[in-house]
Amino acid sequence: MGIRKKTTKNPPVMSHEFVIQNHADIVSCVAMVFLLGLMFEVTSKFAVLFITVQYNVTMSASEGQEEPAVSQFHHGIKDLATTFFYMLVAIIMHAIIQEYCLDKINKKKHFSKTKHSKFNESGQLTAFYLFSFGWGANILLNEHFLSNPVSLWEGYPHTLMPFQMKFFFICQMGYWLHTLPELYFQKTKKEDIPRQLVYIFLYLAHIAGAYILNLNRLGLVLLVLHYFVELLFHISRLVYFSNENRQTGFSIWAVLFVLGRLLTLSLSVLTVGFGLATAEKQGLDLAEGNFNVLFIRITVLAAICLTQAFMMWKFINFQLRRWREHAQTQVLTKKQAPSKSKSKKDKANGVNGVSSHGADSPRARKEKSS
Repeated sequence: MGIRKKTTKNPPVMSHEFVIQNHADIVSCVAMVFLLGLMFEVTSKFAVLFITVQYNVTMSASEGQEEPAVSQFHHGIKDLATTFFYMLVAIIMHAIIQEYCLDKINKKKHFSKTKHSKFNESGQLTAFYLFSFGWGANILLNEHFLSNPVSLWEGYPHTLMPFQMKFFFICQMGYWLHTLPELYFQKTKKEDIPRQLVYIFLYLAHIAGAYILNLNRLGLVLLVLHYFVELLFHISRLVYFSNENRQTGFSIWAVLFVLGRLLTLSLSVLTVGFGLATAEKQGLDLAEGNFNVLFIRITVLAAICLTQAFMMWKFINFQLRRWREHAQTQVLTKKQAPSKSKSKKDKANGVNGVSSHGADSPRARKEKSS
C-alpha cells in the first residue's frame, strides 16, 4: 500500500489523480444511487437485489410447537449483485479508517516509507480481522457448531443457512474483492502487487469455494481460526512499530500459527475425508446442491493442504530471515563490546597480537575515530 501525497493543486476531472484522491466520494455516490432506488417503486425491485440478502426460505414451525417460523437462505446467481454492493461499502469503510485513524497516527509517528506502508496494511487488516473474528465467533456460538463438531458434516448438503451466516459470507467476498481496486487507489508498488494478488486470490478461492460447495459450516470454522491467528500477527506488528523492543507478540503468534495450521488440516481431513465419505447422501446432484463425490473431496483436501503448505513455507522463510538478522545483530554487538572496555594494559601492549604502534597507522586511526 503506497503513500498518498496530498497536494494543494486540483487535478483535472476524471484524471487518474482525481479518481485516486476522490475515490471514496465517487464510490459513495454510486452506493447512494442503489439506496435511492429503494424509494421508488419502479426501481425498488432492481435496487433490492443489490442491498438485501436474496433467496429467502421460510421454514414453518411443526405442529404443536410455539416457536415462530424461521427464515433460512440458500445461495444463487443473484448473490453476485449483493456482493458487488457490499464491495462498495468495504471501499468506503477502508477510506474512513485510513483518513480518520491511520493517517492521523502516521502524522504523529513520522514513519519511514516502508513502515508507513506496512503500518497502513496492518491497520486495515487489524480492523477487518477483529470485526470478522468477533462476528464469526458469535455465529459459531449461536449455531452450536463448536459444541457439536459432528454438525460440520452431518446432514450434508447444508444448502440452507441462517441470515447471519449468509450475510457473513457475502461480506467476506465483498471485502476481498474490494482489495483489487484498492491496489490502484492506494498506488501499490509494482513489486508488491504479485504478493497482494496471491493472497487475495487464495482468500476468494477458499471462501467462494466453501460457499458454492455448501461447505459453509467448515468454511466458517476455518475462517474464524485463521482470522484469530492473523489478528494477533497484525496487532503484534502495530505494537512493534510503536516500540521495536516489544516482540513478544511475534513469539506467541509463531506458536499459534503452527497450531492453527495443524488444526486446519485436522478439521479438514475429519470433515471432508471421513465425515463426508461416510455421509448418507453420495453423488453429484446440482439441483439438490450435493457435491459429495470422491473427485471433489480430493480436490478440496488438496487445495487446503497445498495452501497450508504454502503458508508454512512462507512462515519458515520469515522466521529464518528474522533469526539471521538477530544473529547478525548479536555478532555486531559482541564485536563492539571489547572496544568499549579496553584496559590500560590492552592499550599499551595491543590486543589480539596487534602492537601498540599499530594505532599510528591510517587504518587504525580510522577505526578509532569511528
